[in-house]
Amino acid sequence: MREDVSVLQIRRELVDAMVAHARADHPDEACGIIAGPEGSDRPERFVAMLNAERSPTFYRFDAGEQLKVWREMDRNDEEPVVVYHSHTATEAYPSRTDISYAGEPAAHYVLVSTRDPDVDEIRSYRIVDGVVTEELIEIRS
Repeated sequence: MREDVSVLQIRRELVDAMVAHARADHPDEACGIIAGPEGSDRPERFVAMLNAERSPTFYRFDAGEQLKVWREMDRNDEEPVVVYHSHTATEAYPSRTDISYAGEPAAHYVLVSTRDPDVDEIRSYRIVDGVVTEELIEIRS
C-alpha cells in the first residue's frame, strides 16, 4: 500500500453501531461521533447524537448536545476521531453542504448510505479546506 493513502482503522462493533443508528433513524439522517484519545487517530467511544433537523436530506448536531459532548471529550482528553452521518437516498459521498460544514480537519468523515435496505454502504473521507479525499477503511475485530 502507498504511504500517502489514508486509512481509517476501526473496530467492527463501531461500524455496526454507526450502521444500526443510521438504519434506526431512517428515513431521517442520523449523525454522531466516535471519540478517541487526542492525537491517537484511534476511534474508541461511540456517541450517537440527535439530528436537530430531523430531516431525510440534511443533518445538524443539536447545539446543546454538541456542547455537552465536546466538553466531555475535553475532560477525557479526547477528540472526535470520526464524525459520521447517513444519507438516506444517495450514495455515501459528501454533499456540498457536508463539505462546507466539515470543521474537524483531523477527523475521518464517515458516511453511511441507507438507500438500499439490503446493502451497508460505508465510506470514509478526509475533508480539509474543502478538499475531499476518500480513504480506505480497515475493519478490525
